[in-house]
Amino acid sequence: MSTITTNDGTQIYYKDWGPKSAQPIVFHHGWPLSADDWDTQLLFFLGQGHRVVAHDRRGHGRSSQVSEGHDMDHYAADTAAVVEHLDLRNAIHVGHSTGGGEATRYVACHGQRLGRVAKLVLIAAVPPIMLKTPANPGGLPIEVFDGLRQQLAANRAQFYLDFASGPFYGFNRPGARVSHGVIQNWWRQAMSGGAKAHYDGIEAFSESDFTDDLKKIRVPTLVMHGDDDQIVPIADSALLSAKLLESGTLKVYPKLPHGMCTTHAEVINADLLAFAKG
Repeated sequence: MSTITTNDGTQIYYKDWGPKSAQPIVFHHGWPLSADDWDTQLLFFLGQGHRVVAHDRRGHGRSSQVSEGHDMDHYAADTAAVVEHLDLRNAIHVGHSTGGGEATRYVACHGQRLGRVAKLVLIAAVPPIMLKTPANPGGLPIEVFDGLRQQLAANRAQFYLDFASGPFYGFNRPGARVSHGVIQNWWRQAMSGGAKAHYDGIEAFSESDFTDDLKKIRVPTLVMHGDDDQIVPIADSALLSAKLLESGTLKVYPKLPHGMCTTHAEVINADLLAFAKG
């Protein structure tokens, strides 16, 4: 397997496909998944001549199931370590859900400063902040995230099966075309990661505040979000992030779910390609 070892001894697994001379696209996966969640996009952009890179976040997939460091600063630093190891330049970073937070923190604190980033894409992403606070009255109450932690600790396998079968892909909506293969693949990815990383990751994706990060970002950024996202409600995420970005473009997808990269890959891939070429 292709891995790097970070400064704190964590092994990070990554995929690096395509010509090394091509413009790289770096994909950041959501919670509690792995780089495999991007396979459809990796193959599509590989076919378009790009170099494609995706890593498993620490504690997820094939990366080390370490006890510590499950926070956005470590996630961003781990990304920087992969990027620097591969010497990626002029890269487009694409983050979904929690991966959107990771990509935002990476671009704001590492990649942009080092001149390695060309563009950023946030898909159904958690920024600016999910948690309801005095400064973010439209956020979700802490009880929502406490409930996730309780279900994970009690029966992680069943919790993940229910999560993928229901709101993540909108399979709980009337008339939804349910794919059992997609559900099983989600579960497979989730169960390959570490329970502690996933447990701690709930705080990372829900309580991290990306307001200052978004304000720092100068590169062109595409914000993509389905208006039927039941995991990261659009009103308190994409609609706010787009306003904080200096060069942000918002694209809303009517009736599409949180997992729209999978359920509507042809739509998302076409828009990603147009943004990459633009």
